[in-house]
Amino acid sequence: MLLRSPRLARALARWLIALASLLPAALPASGETLYFAPLPMEQPEEVIKQVKPLLSYLEQRLGISIEIHYSTSYAEILERFRTGQIDLAYLGPLPYVSLRDSFPQAEPLVHFLEANGEASYSCALVSNGPPLQNPLHQRRFALTQPLSTCGYLAVDALLRKQGARLDQQRFRYLDKHDEVALAVARGDYDYGGAKTAIARNYAHLGLVVLAETPPLPGFALIANGRRLSGERMQALRKALTGLAPQQRDRTLMADWGRQFRYGAVPAADGDYDVVRKLRRQAVIPEQGNF
Repeated sequence: MLLRSPRLARALARWLIALASLLPAALPASGETLYFAPLPMEQPEEVIKQVKPLLSYLEQRLGISIEIHYSTSYAEILERFRTGQIDLAYLGPLPYVSLRDSFPQAEPLVHFLEANGEASYSCALVSNGPPLQNPLHQRRFALTQPLSTCGYLAVDALLRKQGARLDQQRFRYLDKHDEVALAVARGDYDYGGAKTAIARNYAHLGLVVLAETPPLPGFALIANGRRLSGERMQALRKALTGLAPQQRDRTLMADWGRQFRYGAVPAADGDYDVVRKLRRQAVIPEQGNF
């Protein structure tokens, strides 16, 4: 039967759209759902925006469903990982090393490459212009989180190279890298620690990188080996390392978050020995001291 009335046709179209919204979305072929935890390095909406295209690619490529479980603290992510609530997590070096200590089934799958094509990154000591004073005395430091590589661990290591120590200064944890950068740029703190790539995004506000750590193993996708099979972990690794961001997959990855769009390489536990060495030099407090 032909619908001769445009009004009736539009009404029918609206009804069909409404009906479709009530139907369940098609499940992936395997019916498998994985739970993914991103690091809260920036504001939640920005974190989710950055990671969504990557997860959509994995869903389509592997025929699975992936749900984001967002946590505001690194410690909460690790606890949920250990208790079987998380299958995959995006972790920096220190959170991974801390997790692996108590949960040997944590398996690094890939390191995501930086914009320069390297599977490593650095942490920066920053100020809003003034150089590092020598000697330092009770200066105010803005840090990310206790389990953040670029927080207490990296800042203390950089200060020790200058003959100082972070436990002799005043420091406070502000959670996110962007919050540290903004607080230092405003002059609320004398110095701060953040991922170098994030810190450089605030150069227009006067933020200056004073020192950088040596290269550290890149941020990685960590799998829960207690929940995922070896075959599933290998499929995830292959799906990511097989991408060619400079060639055939350039268009596909153009809208991916800047942490993920440059490709990935296989990761292994031995990559983290440099971080374990740094951690032996510092006792990281759980709370700030002012």
